[in-house]
Amino acid sequence: MPTRDGEVTKAAQELNLPADSPGFTLWRVSNAWQRAVRGALQPWGLTHAQAVVLATIDWIGGGGRVKQYEVAELAGMDPMTTSQVVRALEEKGLVKRARHPEDARAVTVGLTPNGKKTLAKATKAVQGIDQQFFEAAGRHQKGLVAGLAALVQG
Repeated sequence: MPTRDGEVTKAAQELNLPADSPGFTLWRVSNAWQRAVRGALQPWGLTHAQAVVLATIDWIGGGGRVKQYEVAELAGMDPMTTSQVVRALEEKGLVKRARHPEDARAVTVGLTPNGKKTLAKATKAVQGIDQQFFEAAGRHQKGLVAGLAALVQG
């Protein structure tokens, strides 16, 4: 397994781990990053999925009412999972759900004042994690982001 500076560790060589496998490396990086994000969100009692849903509502227009399916679509989440996450956020008093005034089938969601405050604090914490975690990529950060974005667009 490559270290942060790209070298394959002796233990990885001895175990014959797939150090050149992009999938295996992505798995390891993703797990490490998610652990760090979970720790950063713990003070607010948020899961990573809950933070993503809060941020997505805010990006779309958290002051107003956005359709729940739009949140799922933009976040890249399954609609049923999004519904469960929104329900949990509503129980915490961070979002409000309502029927859409023009589309009886649609549910709208919006941030509560407490949701806005919580999101602002959680966002700062996650941004700090991102900065610290990805600083090892140095001048390659923009290329890393572009490469990862190409994988989900393609």
